[in-house]
Amino acid sequence: MATANAGPETFAGALDAGRHQLGETSPSPALDAEVLLMHVLGRDRAHLRAWPEKPLTPAQASDYAALIERRREGWPIAYLTGEREFWSRPFQVAPGVLIPRPETELLIELALAAIPADQSANLLDLGTGSGIIAITLAVERPRARVVAVDASAEALAIAQTNAARHAAINLSFFQGDWLGPLPPTERYNLIVSNPPYIAEGDPHLRQGDLRHEPGLALASGPDGLTALRRIIAESRAFLKPGGALLLEHGYDQADAIGVLLRGTGYGEINHHRDLQGHRRATMARYG
Repeated sequence: MATANAGPETFAGALDAGRHQLGETSPSPALDAEVLLMHVLGRDRAHLRAWPEKPLTPAQASDYAALIERRREGWPIAYLTGEREFWSRPFQVAPGVLIPRPETELLIELALAAIPADQSANLLDLGTGSGIIAITLAVERPRARVVAVDASAEALAIAQTNAARHAAINLSFFQGDWLGPLPPTERYNLIVSNPPYIAEGDPHLRQGDLRHEPGLALASGPDGLTALRRIIAESRAFLKPGGALLLEHGYDQADAIGVLLRGTGYGEINHHRDLQGHRRATMARYG
């Protein structure tokens, strides 16, 4: 970055320095440098490119240098900017919640297809995290009543902030372990969950962005299926007759999920593929 004798640092110079600093640690150094500079400046990409010789203030240069260093240490971009887009909406994120991923939009597509916009319905999101699923469903299906559950008070605080940001007024939150905090008389047309599903010993947990994301939201038992087993077993008591359970899971877990669902009495089991062709979501009905 610029030294005391080098004079003000320009947008172009900052981007070039950031790209070089991230070259050995980031898979996308140029993009990362650009995103971080846009965040510091509060400006969009067009502004950076229209004014490459515009100087940063000393405070901006200092903030940018600090973010570049944290990214060089492996911190995810979303945690550094505090935001990630999902379903074309911005959501606040922080180290206490998972970073939204594009493949989870498959759950939204399937849920919206299952719940017509002109009908009322009760929807439940288990392990809501930052609230991306529950809030998106609440906004896209305003006639629905949506409930979101998470064990983490920190995650729920972030989810509630996101809900207020997107005016998701048909949404309520419960803190607790999966279905535990819900009244036993509750019944839902659709239960959705993106639970932890990575095996505890998976080496990927020690690599890339996963190193900094909450472990309890990523890993679940020696085979990654502990949370999924519990959700499958307990959800059936909370489904309306013919209600559906919709789960995200690992790319190689579809067969195991099918076995668990059939063994628990679910029918109409359908696996759905993500954009990479992996079976990453499964929907089934009970009763």
